[in-house]
Amino acid sequence: MTYPEALVELIDDFQSIDDKMERLEYVFDLASEVNELPVTQWNEKTRIHGCQSEAHVLLEIKDGKVFLKAGADSKLVQGLMGILTIAMDKLDTEEAKKITPDFAVDMGILNSLSPSRSNGFRNMFDRIMNELEGF
Repeated sequence: MTYPEALVELIDDFQSIDDKMERLEYVFDLASEVNELPVTQWNEKTRIHGCQSEAHVLLEIKDGKVFLKAGADSKLVQGLMGILTIAMDKLDTEEAKKITPDFAVDMGILNSLSPSRSNGFRNMFDRIMNELEGF
C-alpha cells in the first residue's frame, strides 16, 4: 500500500525511535495534532466503545474530503487520535478508504502500547473506516 506523504513521514519518525518510552513520549506530543472536538459535543454517537478512556471521534465529509475531530480524557489516547488525524484528515474519501491498519504495525507503535490501548486504537480506526463506507 502506498501511504499519503504525511503518514509515510510519521512512520519513518516512529521507526527511527528505538526506545519504547521515547515512542510513547512522541505519541503524547502528537496530541496537539488533533482537531479538537469540544467536550460539549461528546455523545453516544461520537463515543469510541471498547476504549479504556473516554474517547470521541466525529467524522465529517466536506467536498469529498475527510475531516476528523476528536477528544479524549487521556493525553495518550489523544496522541493516538493525533496519529489517525495525520493519517486521514483532509484526504479524499477514496484515498482514506484505502488505508489499512497495517500502518500501525509499520510504525511499530503497537509494541509500545498495552493490549487495551492497542485495542482502543484499533476501535478508533475501525469506527472511522465503518463511517467512511457510507461515502
